[in-house]
Amino acid sequence: MDTVSEIRLSQVYPGLADKVRAMAAQLEAEGIDIRVTQSLRSMAEQEALYDQGRTTQGPIVTNARAGSTWHQYGLAVDVAPLTPQGVDWNTSHPVWRSIVVCGERLGLVSGAEWRTFPDWPHFQLTGRFPITPNDEARSIYLRDGLGGIWHAAFSSSIPVEKA
Repeated sequence: MDTVSEIRLSQVYPGLADKVRAMAAQLEAEGIDIRVTQSLRSMAEQEALYDQGRTTQGPIVTNARAGSTWHQYGLAVDVAPLTPQGVDWNTSHPVWRSIVVCGERLGLVSGAEWRTFPDWPHFQLTGRFPITPNDEARSIYLRDGLGGIWHAAFSSSIPVEKA
């Protein structure tokens, strides 16, 4: 896993980071390198992505408004194959299917399986919470920060710290 990916993984739930590292190692054995292209996003960053293609230039890349994706809670990452030429966004290439299968085998939820807006790079680990953040998750996050949401999701001994 490259330095860029490791920096991004340092911002998310440690259990998610471990699974992404395991995915990278398994894929590397198949000759596939991946990069974490997105990890923790602020609410402002998410809202800017939502605005893209709607009120700002560029293609629509998400239907999730701020607070409606697990990226804001450190429970989601986006990954893509990394070639010598850079990140390969051609999701019709068979390597993408290998990435999805590997992530799902490790217990991650893949956005590639979403019917209304497939999101091939997206993988998440949300514990007891549903596919999309609900009011309970948003409330816990606002009250207790990242540590609080991670603790609530996985009932672990992660100390609750405000972000």
